[in-house]
Amino acid sequence: MPINILMPALSPTMEKGNLAKWLKKEGDTIKSGDVIAEIETDKATMEVEAVDEGILARIIIQAGTEDVAVNAVIGVIAAEGEDAKAVAAPSPGAIVRLSDGRPSDVLSAPPSPQRGEAIKAAVEAPASPLGGEGTAKAAGEGAAAAGRVFASPLAKRIARDAGISLAVLSGSGPHGRIVMADVEAAKAGAPGSAKIIPMPGAAAPVPASAAPASQAAGAPSGMSAEAVKKLFAEGSYTEVPHDGMRKTIARRLLEAKQSVPHFYLTIDCELDALLALREQINKAAPLHDGKPAYKLSVNDMVIKALALSLKAVPDANVSWTDGAMLHHKHADVGVAVSIPGGLITPIIRDACHKTLSTISNEMKDLAARAKARKLKPEEYQGGTTAVSNLGMFGVKDFAAIVNPPHATILAVGAGEQRAVVKAGQLAVATVMSVTLSTDHRAVDGALGAELMAAFKRYIENPMGMLV
Repeated sequence: MPINILMPALSPTMEKGNLAKWLKKEGDTIKSGDVIAEIETDKATMEVEAVDEGILARIIIQAGTEDVAVNAVIGVIAAEGEDAKAVAAPSPGAIVRLSDGRPSDVLSAPPSPQRGEAIKAAVEAPASPLGGEGTAKAAGEGAAAAGRVFASPLAKRIARDAGISLAVLSGSGPHGRIVMADVEAAKAGAPGSAKIIPMPGAAAPVPASAAPASQAAGAPSGMSAEAVKKLFAEGSYTEVPHDGMRKTIARRLLEAKQSVPHFYLTIDCELDALLALREQINKAAPLHDGKPAYKLSVNDMVIKALALSLKAVPDANVSWTDGAMLHHKHADVGVAVSIPGGLITPIIRDACHKTLSTISNEMKDLAARAKARKLKPEEYQGGTTAVSNLGMFGVKDFAAIVNPPHATILAVGAGEQRAVVKAGQLAVATVMSVTLSTDHRAVDGALGAELMAAFKRYIENPMGMLV
């Protein structure tokens, strides 16, 4: 039977994306692993690989289409032995999403009786006396007997959050793959099913009425667009619609500023020793193909200093969750990079254990691919802290907004010559102001001050970063 190609979820938070380009045309033979399309998310352009084999019979969503919902049907593959020309396109209802985010086929295509019985058995079964682990094990035994459970990443995440075992669901996707619609049907309640009993340890679903106003779809923020327009003369402005990146940045920063209790710590660091060491290291760089193997920037040394500071003050290398504090074993430092239309934060993983030259070369590669929107999700998602540097624009000091799951972010200003007092005498030094923004739930004032003191030591005694 024909196999639907669904819009993939390329990250846990992705809800829709732009279908930028088809790399196969109708009639082309497709093998598993072939790159068939390019999808633009709010942060990057990514390639989509085929998981099934056959002939591309129909392209449903044309290249250049924006805001295609996850799990929407974008194409159809004719399986081996089928006539590709005879394959009919799915009905439009298959690619429509409801206002609550569910695809319309959740309602138009009720679960099969067998699937309904499986869901009913799952939600009515008594909880295992072993707790969450025992419940998962019991559910897993059924899956092991039937073979591997295939599910989309989005389906897995929704099922995990709702406490639903994938082992008891029947998939409606290609080759029985469990998709979001199957899990949503289980959450809504299949024919004859009882209320879902969450697995032990699973977070209870939050009623829509209890969701924060900042998370509500379309919740107004300040004045409405029409009210703002009325303040200006008609024709005195140009209206540029928000793209996906700008919408995501606005949503995340609003949520962060409203839900994270910020406080700020500012210190001044003298840079003369660091600048001298940087010049010495760059002069000693070996040549590869006639070019230096590396060229350190002040920002590269700031990244290293912050990572080492988190290693020295491990209680500040944390992420806040409602149930527990996550203490990270590595210092993964995100670095804000300005790109057309917004910014992105690629991450230098385990920066405290990398050499300055490695950090420098990695940062140049990540920044170049960020500007081309070629980063992979794992290259910009997560991290334990971040650096935002506006010193190259002459900004003296500023305060950045913490971006969860980070508990801290360091805002770096310009290095400039200032009058300082040394041993009671007036002198001139190159000074840089830095401000640490902190999630007060995770890092208290004294702990934040300890982290900043460690950072200042590394910046003013930079030889410590080489040993």
